[in-house]
Amino acid sequence: MAQIELSGIERIFRLGDSEVHALRDLSVSIEAGEYVAVMGPSGSGKSTLLNLLGLLDRPDAGHYRLEGRDVTTLSADEQAEVRRARIGFVFQSFHLVPRLTAAENIGLPLMLAGVAPPERAARVARALKDFGLETRAGHRPEELSGGQRQRVAIARATIMRPAMLLADEPTGNLDRATGQEVTALLEALNAGGTTLIVVTHDPSMGARARRQLLMEDGALRQDVRRPESATPATG
Repeated sequence: MAQIELSGIERIFRLGDSEVHALRDLSVSIEAGEYVAVMGPSGSGKSTLLNLLGLLDRPDAGHYRLEGRDVTTLSADEQAEVRRARIGFVFQSFHLVPRLTAAENIGLPLMLAGVAPPERAARVARALKDFGLETRAGHRPEELSGGQRQRVAIARATIMRPAMLLADEPTGNLDRATGQEVTALLEALNAGGTTLIVVTHDPSMGARARRQLLMEDGALRQDVRRPESATPATG
């Protein structure tokens, strides 16, 4: 299970002669199994934070510990191994491989990890069943609805059984009803112990998380925890 500790994180982008402080002295801890929404206006540092958490980018200063290990000191290959084994990603635009079927997209991480074909087939079949995609196994992304594509993306993101799932506007391209279905899938994974961190502009989705990190100008302005007894509306 994931446990995140960020201390003194700085991320600076240089644009010509100017510097943009995308993250400023960010320190935060996230316990294993938490459900966290990262919120704030455009340009507040949400996506930069998600990229750092997912080891897609490195900070210019500070330390990031994942499950007690300082991953900022790892080589690119070592970070890639941690990313493959411990972190799942769900994006607004799905990022499915167009020429692969739903089953092949879901199984791609297993293939890249060298999982034997019999085990791969069994795990993909289970994922297709769990995500209600059995009748769509042989369909390519263009033959799937938006909701089905996002379910394929979530199945692919979790097929390696990651400790942490990072979701970037996961319902942004979906209608409300389909978005609620996808949200329920993500929350079920969190209920099973997966640490869930969602970047969202949607206040209603953000309110569902048990904790909200409110970003502004690259800094953490508020860290709000919802009481355990509070239950957000589902409508």
